Amino acid sequence: MPRSILPVEAARLMHQDGAVLVDVREPDEHATMRIPGARNLPLSRLEQVALAVTPGATVIFHCGTGARTAAHAARLLARVPGCQALIVEGGMDEWRAAGLPIVEQAGQPLDLARQGQIAVGGLLLAGEALGLFVSDWFHLVAVAIGVFLVFGGLTGQVSAMQVLRQMPWNRRLLSALSARA
Repeated sequence: MPRSILPVEAARLMHQDGAVLVDVREPDEHATMRIPGARNLPLSRLEQVALAVTPGATVIFHCGTGARTAAHAARLLARVPGCQALIVEGGMDEWRAAGLPIVEQAGQPLDLARQGQIAVGGLLLAGEALGLFVSDWFHLVAVAIGVFLVFGGLTGQVSAMQVLRQMPWNRRLLSALSARA
């Protein structure tokens, strides 16, 4: 399995040894905030996209918090045979906390995961408030959201993300990202 390293060590390896930094977050997350010089290879497309690296190179993977890279360490390692694979401990959160450089794109919408959390949280709060003050039937909103989330977790199909991708503010971002690819 890839070894975890601190962000300062990852930065040193990039600058002194030419290590390749790979961001496994989704393109919308990468567009909003990224580490300078990081390549974007989303986990959702890991097996479809080739990662061109020199044999024997050091490849450092990172995500937002370190959880995704740790959970998919074996898949990541398989993508870079003959290379030294490392994981940034704590991901972008720890990179930023260490005061290392990041690029933030002002004016970009929140990443889809955060939009989803806000939407689900807002619907739950509204449903419960309406259930308390208007009709008990509104408590079913929470049940419906729970069923929706369990279904998404079991099947891996998160329909809410598909709906959020179709929102006008996200379509502009995603079409600009696909034009770059």
